[in-house]
Amino acid sequence: MKFKHLLLLSALVGFLTAASVVPAAETARPLVVGMELAYPPFEMTDPNGKPSGISVDLATDLAKSLGRPVIIQNTAFDGLISALKTGKVDLVISSMTATAEREKSIDFSDPYLSTGLCLLLKKDSAAQSIADLDKAGVKVAVKKGTTGHLYASSRLKNAEILVLDKESAAVLEVTQGKADAFIYDQMSTYQNWQRNKDTTRALLEPFQKESWAVGLRKGNDELRNKVNLFIKAYREKGGFEQLGDRHLKEMKGEFKRLGYSFFL
Repeated sequence: MKFKHLLLLSALVGFLTAASVVPAAETARPLVVGMELAYPPFEMTDPNGKPSGISVDLATDLAKSLGRPVIIQNTAFDGLISALKTGKVDLVISSMTATAEREKSIDFSDPYLSTGLCLLLKKDSAAQSIADLDKAGVKVAVKKGTTGHLYASSRLKNAEILVLDKESAAVLEVTQGKADAFIYDQMSTYQNWQRNKDTTRALLEPFQKESWAVGLRKGNDELRNKVNLFIKAYREKGGFEQLGDRHLKEMKGEFKRLGYSFFL
């Protein structure tokens, strides 16, 4: 009888032990990454409505390096910092420029991309620089919450600033001649110019250089250190180069032809 009890106990212990062994990815807390899925090819949705793009691939690879599954939380760009501070997301990867103003409320990782602010101009604009736009009667479009918005608000004293919620709306203002210019990043300015060559021209030399970084809650040094280690290792093994080839191969070649350094 005792022998039978021992066998039963051994089987029970074995069952409980086996039941507790599950893959780490299933038990690890998901890494919730905030981004606005409205900025292709960095943040967007595929034909099936699933998150896709450079930032999605980057977030997925980062989460994998941490041994955690990833959840992409689609959030309006001007709501991302609030979502981060209130704990709705663990970090932000959304083509966000690390600025001194933003660093007052959140922390940033080391930079992972270099870019800058450029100008999409209406075709007949005579402007040759950002200074040429700071005049009475000139209308400059910006996307709400971006560094272009911040720059225009603080630096353009005479031009009229049109603050719009979407990139597409700002581009439309320029293509229809309702705005003289749209301040946005180098890559997007190039793409918008290519799509609207009949009605626009572009000044692609950045008048303000910027770096994109991962946004994190203040004081979350443990996660920030892990993110920085990931960025360093990812760059060394060619991860960013592969992202550029996967999503931006044609643009990489064109930037090289035009004499501009590529940003990834």
